[in-house]
Amino acid sequence: MKLSVIGCGYLGAVHAAAMASLGHDVVGIDVDQAKIEALSAGRAPFFEPGLPELLLAGVESGRLRFSTDTADAAGAAVHFIAVGTPQKAGSTAADLRYVDAAVDGLLPYLSVGDIVVGKSTVPVGTAERLAEIVAPTGAILAWNPEFLREGFAVQDTVAPDRLVYGLPPAAADAEAVRTALDEVYAAALTTGTPLVATGFATAELVKVAANAFLATKISFINAMAEISEVTGADVTELADAIGYDARIGRRFLNAGVGFGGGCLPKDIRAFAARAEELGRGESVAFLKEVDSINLRRRQRVVDIAVEELGGSAYQKRVAVLGLAFKPDSDDVRDSPALDVAVLLNGLGARVLAYDPEANANAKRLHPQLHFAASAEEAVADADLVVVVTEWKEFRALTPEQLAPLVAAKVIVDGRNCLDATAWREAGWTYRGLGRP
Repeated sequence: MKLSVIGCGYLGAVHAAAMASLGHDVVGIDVDQAKIEALSAGRAPFFEPGLPELLLAGVESGRLRFSTDTADAAGAAVHFIAVGTPQKAGSTAADLRYVDAAVDGLLPYLSVGDIVVGKSTVPVGTAERLAEIVAPTGAILAWNPEFLREGFAVQDTVAPDRLVYGLPPAAADAEAVRTALDEVYAAALTTGTPLVATGFATAELVKVAANAFLATKISFINAMAEISEVTGADVTELADAIGYDARIGRRFLNAGVGFGGGCLPKDIRAFAARAEELGRGESVAFLKEVDSINLRRRQRVVDIAVEELGGSAYQKRVAVLGLAFKPDSDDVRDSPALDVAVLLNGLGARVLAYDPEANANAKRLHPQLHFAASAEEAVADADLVVVVTEWKEFRALTPEQLAPLVAAKVIVDGRNCLDATAWREAGWTYRGLGRP
């Protein structure tokens, strides 16, 4: 099929490249000239495993191209809206200006029977409003939420764990949308990928509800870590024990410095804001506490670090390992790891930070920090080592490997990703979160 993808940020670039890899003819549209030039050369403007190879293959095959001119989207059978919905300045609500601009810019190039498919995470009610704007062109609007995990985005697009179609209310329009999307996702559907076909409101709620549930699960175990710290319990063993309950499960029951990134924090805040607008704020009032628990875990890591530095971080050498909000990503948006580095620096510590992929992005946001080119360089002569992103290379570090490099054998494990027993037996002071 001939497809267009409006917006070539993280979501759009991955979606465009993945669709081309499935054999579709795809054009990606974005207003950022530098980004379009990079993508047109087959270069990913951000770190995502597997994406550079997919981009290059798509561009070289001729099935994938990029443009700053929305007119190049004309003639596509399906147009995907994949722009960002950041948190609105001065509010917790979602900023829909980019979604609105994408739809408005596309209107002159729509033809009767075209399908416009929203993928952006939006407040419930957005699709119904946009459908009325699109209707005069003869095109049909649908909503098809994305469920990408950074670090696994290519896999999640090519072989998703489920597909959700938000279909318009008119039966003929719904059938046209379903037929088109079934063709777009034919490869996934033939392998048995579950499909939920529903209305606009449900499709819009799916993504924010999933993120709210995940955020709640993470903050729950972090709340248990806070209780564990004052009772002497071990939150990791606690998570193991309750995780055997099939109703709960062990995944994402990992206490630590908390969640971040460009989705979970802003999505749960926007969800709560939209619920308030709908007169049902009390239904998701708990999300404010979920957010609060998450944010205070960052300060807790800093407090533990200061304790281990004798009560003051001033002029102490601190190695911060990790800056991205999660491994296999260079994303530092709302990153707990970066916040820890900034907070320690603000207390007068001589912070030297290192991340395998996120150094450059962190430096753009916080040029006052100092950055190392390797973990070994970061920990040299350090009075304290803090691990705040669970990159594989950090999990693989051994106490024997670091001991000759540091000034003091003290480590704070902000992700509870290291073997506490091994580090302590090697003569290190080990501090985790919620672990005795």
